[in-house]
Amino acid sequence: MSFTIYLTRHGQTILNKYRRFQGWCDAPLTDQGIEDAKKAGQRLKDVQFDFAYSSDSPRAIQTRDMIIAENQFKAPETHELPNFREQFFGYFEGADSGHIWTMVGIPHGCKTYYEILDKMGAAATRDLLHEADPWGDAEDDQTYWNRIAAGFEYLKEHHGNGETLLLVSHSLTIRTIVDHFAPKYSATVNGPKNGSVTKLVVDDHGKISVEYYNHY
Repeated sequence: MSFTIYLTRHGQTILNKYRRFQGWCDAPLTDQGIEDAKKAGQRLKDVQFDFAYSSDSPRAIQTRDMIIAENQFKAPETHELPNFREQFFGYFEGADSGHIWTMVGIPHGCKTYYEILDKMGAAATRDLLHEADPWGDAEDDQTYWNRIAAGFEYLKEHHGNGETLLLVSHSLTIRTIVDHFAPKYSATVNGPKNGSVTKLVVDDHGKISVEYYNHY
């Protein structure tokens, strides 16, 4: 069953640049974002991928394809897995993130996202945003993690024999994965940079470990 995943964050987008919530909504890569993707491709150019995955968000697909274009080996099959989308922010999609976290946190004695994290933890922070959404559409923690866990089950069912996968995903999703399997990295506080690479290893028993995080 064992296989390796090079988990990579997409390049910077316009909404990243302006520090706005970007979950299931999308925005084009900036010039810096294109450079992020190319640099990730250069760092991974000597890795022979058997399959290349991304979420189904255009920013992730574009980054994945740019990474593959830099690779020295034959291009692998590419697939999109919605399970590895970013967290869905519901009503707050596209909003100024600092403003929203202040609005959500003030009733709980917090003014910033990191103050909320420090006081309540990542899971409760997701639940808090869900509760604050007037439409109730923002993902709560259980819904979010169930989606990611189902994605890993799909990969375990379809891969093994020492295969090597590329998986392009998103900041909070990568943070959530790393924090779950390797909390020593404090990934919820120290988020991955655009274009950074995190290496996961799935062993013969399906156990997931983090070999390194946020290499840039």
